[in-house]
Amino acid sequence: MGHGGADLLTAAIAALVLVAIAGALYTHRFGLSHLLVFLVVGMLAGVDGPLGLPFDNYALAVHVGNLALALILFDGGLRTRWAQVRDGMLPAGLLATVGVAATACLVATLAHLVLDVPWAQGLLLGAAVSSTDAAAVFARFSASKLKLDQRLTATIEVESGMNDPVAMVLTVGLIAWLGSHGADPGTGGEAASGLAVLAPLLGQQLGLGVLAGAGGGLLISAWLRRLPMADDHDGLASLLMLAVGMLLFAATNRFGGSGFLAVYLAGLLVRHRSERVTVMSLPGLNGYTWLAQAVLFLLLGLLVTPHEVWQLAGPGLIVAAGLMLLARPAAVVLCLAPLGFDWRSQCFVAWSGLRGGVPIVLAAYPVLAGIPGAWQLFDVAFLVVLLSLLIQGPTLAPLARALRLNRP
Repeated sequence: MGHGGADLLTAAIAALVLVAIAGALYTHRFGLSHLLVFLVVGMLAGVDGPLGLPFDNYALAVHVGNLALALILFDGGLRTRWAQVRDGMLPAGLLATVGVAATACLVATLAHLVLDVPWAQGLLLGAAVSSTDAAAVFARFSASKLKLDQRLTATIEVESGMNDPVAMVLTVGLIAWLGSHGADPGTGGEAASGLAVLAPLLGQQLGLGVLAGAGGGLLISAWLRRLPMADDHDGLASLLMLAVGMLLFAATNRFGGSGFLAVYLAGLLVRHRSERVTVMSLPGLNGYTWLAQAVLFLLLGLLVTPHEVWQLAGPGLIVAAGLMLLARPAAVVLCLAPLGFDWRSQCFVAWSGLRGGVPIVLAAYPVLAGIPGAWQLFDVAFLVVLLSLLIQGPTLAPLARALRLNRP
């Protein structure tokens, strides 16, 4: 590409980001997510939009998505106080494991009935859309200025940081199983063999992720406390945090663990053990996080082909409604009712299960793997995210007030 082409590409990307930011600032007053605006701008610039830019690089979108999600989770861990984590660890842990599995199974049933896909592919869609999105949850809670019970807030925020690795492992494990058994491995024996494949993979990913996160968090915080950081080194502190977070993420993935879980746990420990440097780094790190979200959602918007999504609008709406009104609430009741959460808190946790970039990124994995009909799963996952951001995001704060959960 010559200098003229490079300049044109740079100008086009900068213009898209500017338009998205301006739109986000204006639509924010209506309670719409900033992330939704970036997604729509990407769609308008894509193949069916006025600019008509052709983009089908799923590998690039997945790579950028993984890096963006790792940064978002690390930033979320750094912003969460340890006292909050203590209050929400048990309910969040149940939602991130049992809740994700239950949601995936219920969505799989819906997908099998509505989309007429094999059970295994329905479960693949369920795994992709089963986790709440940390970026969407953190952004919505920050924007809504809600003051909820500490245990309730901790449960929702910690769950959003913990359930992405579980959904990722389920998705990758199911893809490996489908690749070895064909499109419809539906017998009981093969289902048992699939569980035998998934269980060790889940144990390895989560176990190594916890070890790397705990060990990495302790090492990073010990090192940070010894650095001669002055009060005017906030820019350096932000860049330092970005570098150590990405290094831990890449190293954990390289050794077979969940880099997402590792960076979130490391962020929690670094905040707890190295408060001064952490607080100094947060304003600058916020800018890096926003850049990551902006690029990710613009890419995902470019990747979507709206006329293909429209063809699946009916079944996609049913799956999205089933997830919001049936699967997620059932999983929440299953996990939180035994822990003494009242019905109002359960309703709010169920409705606060916002979906964002994670389901779209995870739904791109089957496309990369060449799973038959994977584009259909990708389009339905996109519809689920779009409806979640359009419906659940703006109504979250009014629902909290209606349920009398918002404290004066």
